[in-house]
Amino acid sequence: MKEGFVLNSSALMLVGAMLFGLGVVGFLTRRNLIIMFLCTEVMFQGVLVNFVAMGQRWGNLQGQAFGLFVLVIAAVEAGLGLAIVVMLYRRRGTLDAEHWRTLRG
Repeated sequence: MKEGFVLNSSALMLVGAMLFGLGVVGFLTRRNLIIMFLCTEVMFQGVLVNFVAMGQRWGNLQGQAFGLFVLVIAAVEAGLGLAIVVMLYRRRGTLDAEHWRTLRG
């Protein structure tokens, strides 16, 4: 039986590192809160890919188990983050992060 295209663990770690780096660059360069929020999700996915690659490299299922925990954390963060973004937009009417730098006492 013919197998599908499978990446080795080194290629998966490279993809995970590139995803994480792309998320960091996007988070540091953007000012829109929704884009910053999506960049944190990209960073989580990069970490997830690296966990799966490490599990593949060592031949155990611990990487996949940690990956499931990362997925749960990312889902919770998505729900809370979206609620916070909606609340911030209702309060100031903008999603520009520069408007939120000054905090009132």
